[in-house]
Amino acid sequence: MAAHKYAELKEEHMTIKEVAKLAGVSSAAVSRYFNGGSLSKEKSDRIRRVVEVTDYKPNPAAHLMRTGKSGQVGVIVPHIHSDSLSRIMTELVKIMEEEGYVCIVSYSGGDRDKEIHLIDMMQKQQMEGIILMGTGNYKELKEAIKICEIPIVVTGQNIPGIASVYHDDKNALRELTGEMLKTRKKVAFIGVTNRDPAAGKARRQGVEMAFEDAGLDKESLILVESDFSLEGGYQAMKKLMKEHPDVDGVICATDMIAHGALQAIHDEGKHVPEEIGIAGVGNHWSDTISNPPLTSVSFKYRECGVEAGQLLLKMIREEGRKAEHIQLDYSIVERGSL
Repeated sequence: MAAHKYAELKEEHMTIKEVAKLAGVSSAAVSRYFNGGSLSKEKSDRIRRVVEVTDYKPNPAAHLMRTGKSGQVGVIVPHIHSDSLSRIMTELVKIMEEEGYVCIVSYSGGDRDKEIHLIDMMQKQQMEGIILMGTGNYKELKEAIKICEIPIVVTGQNIPGIASVYHDDKNALRELTGEMLKTRKKVAFIGVTNRDPAAGKARRQGVEMAFEDAGLDKESLILVESDFSLEGGYQAMKKLMKEHPDVDGVICATDMIAHGALQAIHDEGKHVPEEIGIAGVGNHWSDTISNPPLTSVSFKYRECGVEAGQLLLKMIREEGRKAEHIQLDYSIVERGSL
C-alpha cells in the first residue's frame, strides 16, 4: 500500500466507512479493529496500514463537535436473558456497525419510569436514535416518544403514530389454537398480563378468536395468568390441573411458560401428547430437546433486528420521516406436542 495513495486524506475528513473502503473490508471490521474485537490478521493488517497512512483516529468527541452527530444509537431492553432479544440484537448490531454506528445497550427491567428516564438520558447524551424493545403501550411512554427530538423505533409492539416493527401475535395464536382444537375437547390458555399489548392482550385475543372460529363460546375458555418465568408456567399449570382435571390441551403465551407447564404435567404423572397437548410461542432452541419436543410459533426475530435497524437509519437520515409500521410474518413449527 503506497503512502502517496492517501496523501491528501486528513483524519478530520474521514469516516469509518471510508477507512473500510480503502482497506477493502466492511465497516463492521473497522469497528471491531478499534474495539478490540475478533479479526483475521490479514484484515487487521490492511486496516492498520490505512490508519497509519491517513492518521485516522476514532474520536467520538471530535466527531460530535465536527458533525453534531455522536455515531451512537441507544438500545433499551427489558431484560438481558431473552433468547428472542438476543436474536434481534445480533442482527441489529450488525446493521448499525456496517453503517459506522455503535449500539449502547441499557437495561430497564421492564420498569416504565426507567424506560422514560433512559429515553431522556439518551437524548441528552446526543445519541442519534433509539431502539426500544419489549415495552408496553402506555400513555406516558407515547408522550415521551412524541416529545423526543431523536428518532425512536419500537420493536415487539404496534403503537399508533410511533415507528414500530412487530409480530402478528393475534393471528399466530389464532392459528395455533385452531390446530389444537381439531383434536382437543377442553383447551386452556396460560397467558400473561394484558398490560403487555402483544404477548398479553393480542395473544389472548387470538386464542379467543380460534374458539369462535370453532363455534365455541370464547367465555368458555379457561384462563390462567402467569409471569414470564419457568416457575410461573409450572405453578400456573399445577393450578390448572387442580381446578380443571379434565383439561386436555394447553396453549402457553411463551415457550418459557410452556416448559414450566410441561414439567408440571410430568410431575403430575400425565403424558404429552397422549393425555394433554401443549404448545408455546417463540421457537426457542430448547423446544427441540424437551420431552417431547415442543410445538411452537416461530416469529422472525432476526428479521425484526434487520428491519428495526434499517428503519432507524432511514429516520436518522431523513428528518421528519413519517413513522412506519412493519408487521412480520410467522410460522407454526409442529414437533408433535399438540
